[in-house]
Parts: sequence; C-alpha cells; structure tokens
Amino acid sequence: MKKISNYIIILSSAILTLSVPSCTKLEDESYSSIIASTFTPGKNDIGSLVAPAYANWRDVLMSNATGYYITQEIAADELAVPAKPYGFVDGGLHRRMHEHKWTSEQAHGQDLWTKTYAGVTNCNRVIYQVESGAIPTDESNKASILAELKVLRASYYWVLCDNFGNVPLVDKFDLPEGFLPEQSTRKQVYDFIVKEITASIPSLSENSDVSTYARFNNKWAAYALLAKVYLNAGVYTGQAEWSKCIEACNAIIDSKKFILEPVQKDVFKAQNQNSKEIIYAIPHDEVYAGGFFLAAWTMSPQNQFTFNAKSGGYGGLNAIPQFIDTYHPQDKRLTDGWMMGQQYSSSGTPLKCAYGTMIGQNLVYVNECPGIDSTQEIHSYRINKFEIAANSSPNNMNNDFPLFRYADILMMKAECLLRTGSPDAAASLVTEVRQRSFSGNPSLATVTGAQLQGSTSYKYGLKNHLATTTEAVGDIQYGRFLDELGWEFAAEAHRRQDMIRFGVFTSKSWLSHSPNGANKTIFPIPLQELNKNPKLKQNPGYAN
Repeated sequence: MKKISNYIIILSSAILTLSVPSCTKLEDESYSSIIASTFTPGKNDIGSLVAPAYANWRDVLMSNATGYYITQEIAADELAVPAKPYGFVDGGLHRRMHEHKWTSEQAHGQDLWTKTYAGVTNCNRVIYQVESGAIPTDESNKASILAELKVLRASYYWVLCDNFGNVPLVDKFDLPEGFLPEQSTRKQVYDFIVKEITASIPSLSENSDVSTYARFNNKWAAYALLAKVYLNAGVYTGQAEWSKCIEACNAIIDSKKFILEPVQKDVFKAQNQNSKEIIYAIPHDEVYAGGFFLAAWTMSPQNQFTFNAKSGGYGGLNAIPQFIDTYHPQDKRLTDGWMMGQQYSSSGTPLKCAYGTMIGQNLVYVNECPGIDSTQEIHSYRINKFEIAANSSPNNMNNDFPLFRYADILMMKAECLLRTGSPDAAASLVTEVRQRSFSGNPSLATVTGAQLQGSTSYKYGLKNHLATTTEAVGDIQYGRFLDELGWEFAAEAHRRQDMIRFGVFTSKSWLSHSPNGANKTIFPIPLQELNKNPKLKQNPGYAN
C-alpha cells in the first residue's frame, strides 16, 4: 500500500456521501448529481471530501478500456488493437478508432464525455460546499482549497476541450431542476481553463512532497497543466502561445524541485510514488485504487507465466511496426519499453503460442502486423514501459500514471524554442532528455538544431496484408522533433495530441489507416448527449 498522506488513494476509493442544503437534482447527471446522507462534514474532513473529485481521473484514464488512455493511443500511429485469434473484434469497436471511422455512438467518445463530466461535477459540488459553508473551513485554508479544486476542474475541462472542442461550461452546482447548459465554443473553454489556472496559482503551495503528491494543491502541477494547454493553444484557438508555454515551463525548471531520473524506466516502476521526475500522477494501488490494467491489455495470456501474475493478459494493445522501426537500435527506450522476441516463463522455459494457427509454436513477438483485421499471437511488440511486478494483478497495477513529468516540461520548452527560431537551444534540451537512453554510447544522445528541423523517420503509408504504399514526409515540419516526442513518451497517452499539433493525425496513413477527414481532430459530441440536450450542436463533419 502506498503511503500518501493526502487521502487520495484510500478515501477516493469510496464515494463519500454528503448532506447538501438548497440544491435540486438535475435532469442530466453528466453535469450534476447529489449524494445525500446523514454525514455532517467538519474542517478535518477536507482531504477526504476532495478525494472523490480526484478519483474521477482514474475513471477518465482507463474507463472500460474506452477512456482517455486508450482513446489517445489507438487513434494514433504508435499503438493499435488488431483482431486476435482470441478476440478483440468487438463489433469493429477498436478497428473504427484505428481507421478514424468512429461515429457519435462510439463507446470511446461516450465514456470519455461521461466520466470527465463526472469529475467536473464532483469539483463543482465540493467548491459549492466550501463556498456555501456546508463544509466548514478555516479562512486561512479556504483560498488554497478552492484554488486546488479549480485547477483540478480545469484539468477535466482540458480533456473535454482537447477531445471534443465545443462543450458546455458548467461551473456551478446549485442549479435549477431541469437545467440544460448552453454549448460554449472551444475558444471560450480554453479561456476558462487558462483563467482558472492562472488565478489559482498564487494560492497554491510551493511544496513538492508527500503533501502535494497526486494533487493540484501545488504551483508546479498547475504550471505543468498550464504549459500543456498553452502548447496546444494554436490547435484550440488558432493563436499559438509558445512564449507563454515557455514561461510556465521555466517556472517549474527554475523551482529546481524536479529532475530527470537517471534511468527512465524508474519513472514507471510499480512503486513509483517517490520519483522526483513526476510532477502530477494519477495514483493506483492493486488493493485500494485499482483499474490500471495496461499489463492485461498488452501482454499475451501466456505472459502470465512470465510474471507469475494472478491472472492472464488479454494481449490486445500492440505496437504498430512502423513506429518501432523509427527507433535507433541502441536506444534503451526501445529495449526497456517493449516486450519483444522469445517469451519465457519466470523459470526460463520458452513459452508457446496457445491460440490461432500457431498453437504449440514458440511465442516470439515479432515486429510485424498483418493488419487491423487479423493477427496471430506472435504479432507486434507489447508495452513493457510500466513495470509489471511479479505476483501482481495485470488488471490492477500498482504503478501511478505520470500525467505530467519533468521530461515533458523540458520537451515542451524545447518545442516552443524550435518553433520560435531557437533550434540550437531546443537541441540542448532534447539532448539532455536523450542522454539517459544512450548511456552506453553518449555520442548518440547528441542532437543538433538542424536535425530537429529535419524529416521524420516514420515511413508513413499503408502497410498490411492488403496494401503497401509510401507517402512523402517532407510536408511535416520539424518531423524529427515529432519522432523525439514519440520515443520519449511512447505509450503515455501523448501521441494523438502531438500528431494533431504537427499536422499528421488526419493527413497520413499507417498500418491499415488512411486519412478520413480533417474533422477527425476532434471527436463527435456523443449522440446520447445530443438527445438529452437540444442546446448542443454536433461538431462539423459528423452526422448526429
């Protein structure tokens, strides 16, 4: 069990019930809900009252395998969920994400919308309770509590803004019965997020310790979120904010509170809560805060014997070979981050395939994938970046998920420097990040400004058993930098957002995916939400 004194793990695993005066239950529980009981909160209950609002981030991240993590990855060019001899056809659910053929009824969009608005609602509820006095607080603590909750709420709105664009802005809890919110523009949502974070930062702590871990009650987590929002401002509003992103990054760098871990894989250990690289994490615990099931989703059922795991994996989430081909063979992020080659039991016995046409043959993960429609057990590398601890549950890993880490801050600043005419300064930061991954040959870690302005090494084009094509990459500005982002943040739910920012997401082909419309940079408003709220208008290019 992780020792985190801020209640986030233990108390957020249970939904606490509160008595809230003068509120009415709304028609649409996406925007508000009320949980009532005889519990009367006191000022010492603040940690536990805030905790449920954080718990929603776990639902957002991995909900039903259709949450934020899977959505950001399988719509992009690093990972896919191909059909397997043991399943994952699922009515074309995963294939539609890969091919960008999703609709307003896609489960990924509906779950992401519902779970994220549940987080907004929990924030609104506790903010209301603090402001109204339903939760008695010392005046000396009130400003910091409200600031923390508003930054947390802004993190949920960032997810909504990034994935859906034009969404309702609801910042109140005491709303009349039957209330249905108006739809805001993406620019309005962006402005709200920036305002909430910047106004809250002065009231937040400057600590970085157990009291601030996995919380937005500190300036550094808030600055990291702000930097990420500014980095994508051009996508959200049409107006880039590179200099503001640099300012937010510099606040974190100048604080000297964080470092690059000497070994990148240490950031992703099963017990990674003490990492000095993590700025904001979504905490998980096998017993008290389950739901992080990345190991189950990527490793073959036979890998249960590799880790003496409590159950077998599903083996659905695999690397796209074209992405793997971009790595330098001496890059430790390749060898440490991916399961490849012959698989063994914990005692060293070679594992055999147990499904499909290769039953009884050696289970050897190869960097090949016939296509999104059909694969065998051996096809494609599997994610090994997050430590799979022996004797643990692949469905409930102990690894905290680093939503923001120090390497991200350095790379965001580097990208902004590159885009504003300082490629050599950008290269210095990228080299700093690369050094730990080429410790055996330090000269390979060095990258120049000219290289960062060069082409990507990704061989875009269809590459499957039905078709092989080649596409030009000269139109991808700073393609090498996009590669650097892919290598450092592989399997961390970055790729969709990065590809959109670099203009690749809707313009290139990979594996079985062909471009399917520029409107795919945002997802459709879920049909279920349109049916509930006639004030909502579908995003451009999508049928209701």
